[in-house]
Amino acid sequence: MSVYLKLAGEFLKIGLFSVGGGLATLPFLYRLADGYDWFTRAMLVDMIAISESTPGPIGINMATYAGFSAAGVYGGVLASLALIFPSVVIALFITKAMDSFREDKFVKAAFYGIRPAVTALIASAALGIMKIMLVSLENGLAAADIFNIKRIALFAVMLYLMKKYNKHPVFYIGGAAIVGAALKL
Repeated sequence: MSVYLKLAGEFLKIGLFSVGGGLATLPFLYRLADGYDWFTRAMLVDMIAISESTPGPIGINMATYAGFSAAGVYGGVLASLALIFPSVVIALFITKAMDSFREDKFVKAAFYGIRPAVTALIASAALGIMKIMLVSLENGLAAADIFNIKRIALFAVMLYLMKKYNKHPVFYIGGAAIVGAALKL
């Protein structure tokens, strides 16, 4: 099967089932990293950093990056279009039908039921990112080998600064990029 058909199929599935925004695509992307040689889990962390740092929705940015990694420019375009296609189609249908179902108790219950599932998907993705970035079980059993102290310190400093100062996220992203490059994290 052509890499383009695989990309289209996988990103159509991701677009259809990743309810809740770009971070909800992460569990699906982890599965792709394990199932295909398009990118690794370590590359996925770089994809997240780049996607969060560039303008536009994170899910589209990640689809573009993943598609580009798999099949160049055409792969990036195809993955992005495949990701958004289900949302566009569903949004068109929902817009037409929602007015008649707006106060339906089953529709309200379905939306309330989706929220915890989406929260769990995002929390799972966040834990996966933290594990990849802050912990390395491959280097040994000593605490200094398991934990990446520099990354943990940068994480703690950024968390503190974000809580203390209400600045635009671009300041924190830029600052972390500069520190990461300087320390070769």
